[in-house]
Amino acid sequence: MKIAVLGGGSFGTVVANIAATRGASVSLWMRSEKQLQDILETGINTRYVPKYPLHERLTPTNDLPAAVHDAAIVFVAVPSKAFRVVVSSAVPHLGPDTALVSLTKGIEPEGFKLMSEVLKELVPQHPIGVISGPNLAKEIAQGHLAGTVVASQSEALRNQVHDLLSDRTFRVYTNPDVYGVELAGALKNIYAIASGMAAALGMGENSRALLLTRSLAEMSRFAAKLGANPLTFIGLAGVGDLVVTCTSPLSRNFRIGQAIGQGYSLKQAVKQLGETAEGVNTLRVVKEKADELGVYMPLVEGLYAVVHDNQDVDVVAQRLMLGERASDVEFIFDAENP
Repeated sequence: MKIAVLGGGSFGTVVANIAATRGASVSLWMRSEKQLQDILETGINTRYVPKYPLHERLTPTNDLPAAVHDAAIVFVAVPSKAFRVVVSSAVPHLGPDTALVSLTKGIEPEGFKLMSEVLKELVPQHPIGVISGPNLAKEIAQGHLAGTVVASQSEALRNQVHDLLSDRTFRVYTNPDVYGVELAGALKNIYAIASGMAAALGMGENSRALLLTRSLAEMSRFAAKLGANPLTFIGLAGVGDLVVTCTSPLSRNFRIGQAIGQGYSLKQAVKQLGETAEGVNTLRVVKEKADELGVYMPLVEGLYAVVHDNQDVDVVAQRLMLGERASDVEFIFDAENP
């Protein structure tokens, strides 16, 4: 089987290497000539996943048409702001039955489109899926036990990705709720920023537990309003991804929040990180959508006030504690009053 992975970042590289070790012939496409030459010379993606030797069946390239030609599955792992452009460039070179699977956790601002919706626009006749979960690429590269979720309306594609990527340390679970899995992956990045800020400010364990659980409630409330299944959020793509992203210093969004909590401006924090943190853009887009739909999202509103309006974090936190609704798990009450 020939596989293509578009995007030479950390997770794209790890997925490409897992597929290669599982027997697939893999093309890993990247735009950077410098990065390509580095991998060709060292056999390692030293910029994103150092000390992680790449399999001989993995071929790095910056030739997009050649990368996707005859590929059974194309995994797209580029930042959301480049997603549409890259996929559009690849479309003329796809086979008629090529499946496309998004690894990108973000939202396109124009029209509030998730990456699966962008794929449906660009390749409506092709099988489409998404992968999301607690997937810190550096840990996967080190061989730590990890799991992810592949979501697709195509059972055949779900099973194909499961068989392709499941190995002794990386477990793939399946879910038909594409929208819920994808929303979970995008939304948790917002709360990772808030959690990083909380850590930098020295908040206690009780405070962080409160933040995590209220984040989960807020995520599922917003997703349910958009038509996702709230039960998806108690699984690996929801609470699993939320926990790891909100507690690990390996998380880019956590580190952005940590820097802001230490007194850096948003611009300084992003420059310090040196990588794309999807949560910064997602925060703005979700705030606008929540206002439009009338969804109660106090954490999003408060974080937006701190990150984009430069309000004092202590004042915002106190306002949140005074204004929060009292119900714990609101879907319980929905079930009692259908």
